[in-house]
Amino acid sequence: MGVSMGSGKGFVSEINVTPFVDVMLVLLIIFMVTAPLMTQGLEVDLPQTQTVEVLPTDSDHLVLTIRRDGAMFLDEYALTLEDMEGHLQRMVKEQNKQLFLRADREVPYGVVVEVMGRIKGAGIVNLGIVAEQPDDEPTTKKK
Repeated sequence: MGVSMGSGKGFVSEINVTPFVDVMLVLLIIFMVTAPLMTQGLEVDLPQTQTVEVLPTDSDHLVLTIRRDGAMFLDEYALTLEDMEGHLQRMVKEQNKQLFLRADREVPYGVVVEVMGRIKGAGIVNLGIVAEQPDDEPTTKKK
């Protein structure tokens, strides 16, 4: 008598993927919750002006930040003046995104102008400038 292969006493050679999928879903939820908390804002003391446009909330824009110490960031990624044009070309122009410049009020005017020149050299013509509205309203002079 021959041994029947379908008797059910052999090893199962299939992989049970249910625990794997469960673990991956839990990890996905953890990363979705913690990812927004990991991006910390860059401290910049913005200049103030009376009329301020609100920064768009969609993801079709990037913000180039110049801190007081001269460090530059494209969103939250560090950037140097030398490699700025290449990054702007690749990340802003090719992806057709809007670029906003956010510079600390203590940054020298010459640095801001040089950065704006490099932005123009990268072929970006539409540049938004980020500022703050003053906290107190201007008082009118009494006669």
